[in-house]
Amino acid sequence: MAEELTPAESDEAAAAAGPEEEEQPIKQRKNGLYPGVSDELAENMTSGWADTALHDLEPIAQASHTAARRAALSARFPGERLVIPAGNLKTRSNDTEYAFRASTEYAYLSGDQSEDGVLVLEPKDGGHKATIHLLPRSNRENGEFWLSGQGELWVGRRHSLAEAEQLLGIPAKDVRELPERLRRASGPVRAVRGHDAGIEAALTDKVTAERDEELRAYLSEARAVKDEFEIGELQKACDSTARGFEDVVKVLDKAEATSERYIEGTFFLRARVEGNDIGYGSICAAGPHATTLHWVRNDGAVRSGELLLLDAGVETHSLYTADITRTLPVNGRFNELQRKIYDAVYESQEAGIAAVKPGAKYRDFHDASQRVLAEKLVEWGLVEGPVERVLELGLQRRWTLHGTGHMLGMDVHDCAAARTEAYVDGTLEPGMCLTVEPGLYFQADDLTVPEEYRGIGVRIEDDILVTEDGNRNLSAALPRQADEVEDWMASLKGPKA
Repeated sequence: MAEELTPAESDEAAAAAGPEEEEQPIKQRKNGLYPGVSDELAENMTSGWADTALHDLEPIAQASHTAARRAALSARFPGERLVIPAGNLKTRSNDTEYAFRASTEYAYLSGDQSEDGVLVLEPKDGGHKATIHLLPRSNRENGEFWLSGQGELWVGRRHSLAEAEQLLGIPAKDVRELPERLRRASGPVRAVRGHDAGIEAALTDKVTAERDEELRAYLSEARAVKDEFEIGELQKACDSTARGFEDVVKVLDKAEATSERYIEGTFFLRARVEGNDIGYGSICAAGPHATTLHWVRNDGAVRSGELLLLDAGVETHSLYTADITRTLPVNGRFNELQRKIYDAVYESQEAGIAAVKPGAKYRDFHDASQRVLAEKLVEWGLVEGPVERVLELGLQRRWTLHGTGHMLGMDVHDCAAARTEAYVDGTLEPGMCLTVEPGLYFQADDLTVPEEYRGIGVRIEDDILVTEDGNRNLSAALPRQADEVEDWMASLKGPKA
C-alpha cells in the first residue's frame, strides 16, 4: 500500500495555492519519503489532465422507487426538515479505513452509496424539496486530488455533482457547505442519528431524541413491504448465495485439510464477484461450533463425519442481502442421529413456511415451528411433557435458543427499529420478506442430553416472500430435504477416483 505525502509537502502546496488553503491544510501522515513539493511540481500537477466528465447518464435502476419512498416520507412529516446521512469512513487502524457501507436509510431513500453524503428534505408548500449533499470532484487547483489521502488520485474518481443529479434524479450540492447551513436553519428538524457526528453537532440544538426515533422507526416500517425492484434484488441475492453454497460443497476436501476459513474465503469470493460484499459475517460452523449461534471466528477444524452449519448471504450491489442456512454432512452422508435431528428441524421449518401468508400474524410461523420442535423433544425424552406445558414455560428454548426468523432486506435483520406493534405483533402483508430458520442445538457440555447428542447443531433457513396467495421461497434453488441434500452434494463433488 503506497504512502501519501507528508504534512510538510501538503503545507507547501497549500501555501502555493493561497491563504484560503493555508487556513485548512490538507492533512497527511508522518514519515513520508519526500521532503517537500517544489513550486514546479505543484504547478505541473494542476494541468495536462483530460476531461473525464460523463454525459448522458441514465438514472439508476431504482430511481423511480427512491422518489416514491421520499414522497411517502414527505407526506408523513409535513413541514419538518429531514436529514438522513450516509455516514463517514471509520478508521480500522492508524491511517487505514474499513470498507465503507452507506447507512441503510440513506441508500434506501437515495440509491446513493457515497461516504459523507447527506440527503436533506427541506419543507415547502405542499411537501418537501429533496437535495443530496455530496463531495464534489477533487480539487486539482489546490492539489487536493493528489495530496489528500482521500483525493481521487489515491482512492479513485467520484461522480461530479452534475453526474450525481443525472444518476439519482435529485439536485446535488457540496456537502462541505451543509453543516453551516444546518446551523443557521430554523424550524423543526428530524435526523437519523449514529452515522455522522459532524452533522449531528450542527443540529445539536434543533433535534430531540424522541422526534429522531420516530423518524428512524418510520423508515424501518416503510421498508417492511418491498417494491418490485427490491424483490428482484432479493431474488438476485438468493441466487448468488445458492451458487456460493455450491462453491463450498465442491471444496470441502480442502476445508478438511485447512479449516473453516477455507469455507469462509470460498463463499466470500462468490459474494465479491457477483455482488457488493457479504451481507453479514459468514457463519462457517463445523462440528460443535454449529451449536454457537453466531460463530464467525471460523478458525476451527472441518472433520469428516461431522456437520457443517453454513449461514451466509451475498449482498447485491444495491445492498440487499440474502440470509440462508444449510446444515451439511461434511462427508456427504448424514448418520442416523444426525438425520433424526435434521429431519426434525426440516419438519419444523415446513410448518413455519406453511404459516407464512397474507393476513397471518407475524408470530404464527414462529409458533408453528416451535411446536414441532417441542413435540420432538418430548418424543425423544429430553424434556417432560405435555407439549403445551413445554411451550407455556418455554422449556424447549434450552435447545431451540432463538426466534424462528426475522424481516430481511437491506439489513440482514431488517426493520429492526420498527415499533413492536408494527413488527412482531403485526400482520403479514404481500411484499414482506422474512426468514424461517428453526434450529436445534445440543451444546457439547450439556449433561441433560445423551452424550451422542452433544456437539450437534442443525439450522435450516430460507428467505420467504409473502405473496398475494401465500408465499414464495426465494432460496428454493438450494435443497432442504435430507435425501435431496445428500444427492446434491454427491452431484457437486463428482465421482471419486
